[in-house]
Amino acid sequence: MHFVTTNGASIPALGFGTFRMPGADVLRMVPHALKLGFRHVDTAQIYGNEAEVGEGIVKSGIARSDVFLTTKVWVENYRRDTFLASVNESLKKLKTDHVDLLLLHWPNTVVPLAEQIGALNEVKAAGKVRHIGVSNFSTALMAEAIALSDAPLMTNQVEYHPYLNQRSVIAAAREAGMSVTGYYGMADGAVFEDAVLRDIAVRNGKTVAQIVLRWLVQQEGVIALSKTVGEARAAENLAIFDFVLSSDDMKAIHALARTDGRIVSPNGLAPVWDNAV
Repeated sequence: MHFVTTNGASIPALGFGTFRMPGADVLRMVPHALKLGFRHVDTAQIYGNEAEVGEGIVKSGIARSDVFLTTKVWVENYRRDTFLASVNESLKKLKTDHVDLLLLHWPNTVVPLAEQIGALNEVKAAGKVRHIGVSNFSTALMAEAIALSDAPLMTNQVEYHPYLNQRSVIAAAREAGMSVTGYYGMADGAVFEDAVLRDIAVRNGKTVAQIVLRWLVQQEGVIALSKTVGEARAAENLAIFDFVLSSDDMKAIHALARTDGRIVSPNGLAPVWDNAV
């Protein structure tokens, strides 16, 4: 496993994601993924599976100290008192006394960002989280959050796949010493039918999924989340550190980006995004 170092944190470059994963699948897949060699697990309050993630980590037999665990506070919990209570509830469900990374899940203009960032810093100071960050933030919101925070922010978790150029966000994160964590890497399955990606996969003797995940983690400061409910696919997703994409392959994948490539932009949650170029 490779690691991304960001503002003092060492984060496994490939994480196992649990978005839209039912509890029974989480209980089956998290122990399996950890036994395969995954050491980064990502969940969120709104996913409704924190308890199963916690149980899966325990069932895996892998020491909690060897697992980098991320969860996210949901937007309805951003008022300070509710925020603090929700973190305590998450820790109880996750069967741990701390998480390694706690993120604000989406922007929420109803609660002042200063209050949200203050609560993040408060739970960090209390030892309940080791590191803090944000998710689905634009570059403008990132800058505001960084300015408001006493502790350094570690990552901005955003949609990132070959059809969405996130150059602006990545550049802003690097400037601030942060990483970018990419989710939805398979672009809701679109990558599997892409002729360019299929050709690169054949030439490298890898699958399309492996090519996309390798493209993500081969970029400086980028962490990738992978998700699957299949044991064989989990092993395949992990096997991306034994090859390197050529500069031409990297450029060809970057060239797939489109101005309309964004998939995840829910009304009432999404900020004003940076222009996709």
